[in-house]
Amino acid sequence: MKEKKMRLDKYLSSFTQLSRKEAKKAIRSGRVFVEGEPVGKEDARVGLHQKIVWEGNEVEAEENLYYMLNKPAGVLSAVTDKKERTVRELILDTNRDIFPVGRLDKDTEGLLFLTDDGMLAHRLLSPAYHVEKIYYVEYEGCLLPDAAPLFLEGLDIGERKITGPARLELSQEGKALLTISEGKYHQVKRMFARVGGRVTYLKRISMAGVALDEKLMPGKYRQLTAEEINRLKKAAQRERSDRRR
Repeated sequence: MKEKKMRLDKYLSSFTQLSRKEAKKAIRSGRVFVEGEPVGKEDARVGLHQKIVWEGNEVEAEENLYYMLNKPAGVLSAVTDKKERTVRELILDTNRDIFPVGRLDKDTEGLLFLTDDGMLAHRLLSPAYHVEKIYYVEYEGCLLPDAAPLFLEGLDIGERKITGPARLELSQEGKALLTISEGKYHQVKRMFARVGGRVTYLKRISMAGVALDEKLMPGKYRQLTAEEINRLKKAAQRERSDRRR
């Protein structure tokens, strides 16, 4: 299969912190080398596996990027917004077209992945792959005595179908862990409301077997490790048997 190529200025702006304008300037000034030769044209076509050197440093081209963000409250799970700050604005390391994998409500905190791997993102969000997400929940009110079995059976929260099986683990009063494999609008809040509770704090702590890095403060991020990426890809391969029938 023929290797996909891109313009040199786009390559530099994608895999370094240079803007497109800065990349063009660097190329024209003769500071960019392709396979050991200086290239002065920004529209020169290069491949991901060629050796590109800028300012004496080899540029490492990654086919896809994967970030873990500890989303803070008050930030939208979106790429752009005219009025509100978005999670994409928090990632300063790249100019690539990365996007959040799914969404967390504006007031919800915790684990959010951002990537430019569209296929992986689609599978992680598809109900067919039954990808588990774990939330830490704080709530007010007195839950029904059989809340945990009801969560496991599925709840009517006003959708066409009841929710899928969910695992509710109650610890001390007013605190719980909830594992679900769906992503309906305000789902956790609606589920708790159905059994007598009102969610006052919500934080996602795990998704697809990858836990939020405890060292990441709200608003901070890092790239995923190779092991974490492999976990996500394995989770995206496990299609539910009942969907295959």
